[in-house]
Amino acid sequence: MKVLHFFKTYWPDSFGGVERTIHAIAESTAGHGVETQVLSLSKAPQQNTRRIGGHMAVKARLDFELASTGFSREVFRKFDTLARQSDLVHYHFPWPVMDIAHLRSRHGKPAVVTYHSDIVKQRLLLPFYNPLMQRFLSGVDAIVATSPDYLASSATLRKFKDKSQVIPIGIEEDAYPAPTAADSAWRQSIVSEPFVLFVGVLRYYKGLDILIEAAERVRCKIAIAGSGPIEQQLKRQAEKLKRGNVIFLGEVSEQRKMALLQACSGFVFPSNQRSEAYGVSLVEAAMCGKPMISCEIGTGTSYVNKAGVTGLVVPPSDPARLAEAINRLLDSPDEAEKWGRAARERFSALFTAEKMGQAYAELYVRLTNRRA
Repeated sequence: MKVLHFFKTYWPDSFGGVERTIHAIAESTAGHGVETQVLSLSKAPQQNTRRIGGHMAVKARLDFELASTGFSREVFRKFDTLARQSDLVHYHFPWPVMDIAHLRSRHGKPAVVTYHSDIVKQRLLLPFYNPLMQRFLSGVDAIVATSPDYLASSATLRKFKDKSQVIPIGIEEDAYPAPTAADSAWRQSIVSEPFVLFVGVLRYYKGLDILIEAAERVRCKIAIAGSGPIEQQLKRQAEKLKRGNVIFLGEVSEQRKMALLQACSGFVFPSNQRSEAYGVSLVEAAMCGKPMISCEIGTGTSYVNKAGVTGLVVPPSDPARLAEAINRLLDSPDEAEKWGRAARERFSALFTAEKMGQAYAELYVRLTNRRA
């Protein structure tokens, strides 16, 4: 079976959570006889069209970006061609250009949408986009939510409940390299134990400004690994507030990330807006058997980190409660260890790439058989 994935960005141009999910789906469905191509936009389409693992990343030229949306004239022609060569088209929502391409193409192939997030940041534009969005979602054969929490809390998804199902995002443990002795030595030189860890792109919805506020009450180091649009803003905040226990590590290699995950006392994920629909970094922490702290925002973060089972869930944007939760991990090591074990067990039961790939492969077969 040939499947075409379609999203605005993909490797090697971008390495965010949606891109990682597409990669994991492509690789995990390969064992079920699925041949994958991923179409996305790139400033250097010829250079970045390449084979990635067992699938092809195909690029169309990015013309410009507006309101976090990439636009391309070339992509419509390439999408038409690739969709007609495929047995099924797999979209990743949201991206309005994708909606237009689907409706314009009339390719006639079964279509599934993985619904990654509601429209949050651009909600003022939603009334103008809504008619197109409703027509697009009405026209696809199936919609996948990444957690039961998001399916229940999304006003948009509730309208399409009859053709929606949940397939959690899974990751492939073997794809994560073991840290070397040099990586562990680097970690020890940068941040001493005990410390809690955040890993991710530094974006407005990650709640890191709240974590920096909370740091005054926290009795350990806080390591922040990653870069992003608000990195300098966060560094200025930490400097102004004299938060000497907050350490910015910038981008780290996968080996160094694993060294940090293995050594930390717990993983803190303070995202405080619905733009954080899932949190693949939480799944990575669960894979490593770490107790987690996240915020209740009605999304998949509270599905990955189950309150009182795998860690603590606190109200969003509350520095005092966030600091209290971090200190509880430090003060109750037996409890933290129990949560870490439960996190690892929950990962094995729900969040492996193998389980995700099997679920998507079964969905693909069901949709193609139904259309036939």
